[in-house]
Amino acid sequence: MEIRPAGSTPSQPAPSEYFTGTVWQDPICDPSETRALISLMVTFTPGSRTHWHTHPLGQTLLVVSGCGLIQCRGGLAQTIRAGDRVWIPPGEEHWHGAGPDTLMRHIAMQEVEDGVGAHWLEPVSEADYGPRDF
Repeated sequence: MEIRPAGSTPSQPAPSEYFTGTVWQDPICDPSETRALISLMVTFTPGSRTHWHTHPLGQTLLVVSGCGLIQCRGGLAQTIRAGDRVWIPPGEEHWHGAGPDTLMRHIAMQEVEDGVGAHWLEPVSEADYGPRDF
């Protein structure tokens, strides 16, 4: 058993090649510990978001604070709020992030396949993100 005291693992900026805006990640667990599961607490500043991406084995998001957006390719962006749980099936192209004027924090959980937890695609355009009415 290993207890990691709160604050003992530094927050990390999310890689700019996969995110638009300022996004912070706090690791919860990784495959070196679990052999299969990646889990992160992700904090999106207003207007920040992931790029389009997929997960080979799907992804579950649990929104823990704030208000954000999620969209599947070809669908409409939907509002997500604290307490919402989202399941994204394997291979579904999607993005998620904060609202234009709000922070959003979620726990992201996905399994890895052949060492890969996500396949990253292009940035989300301003037209896809667009102004939304919350």
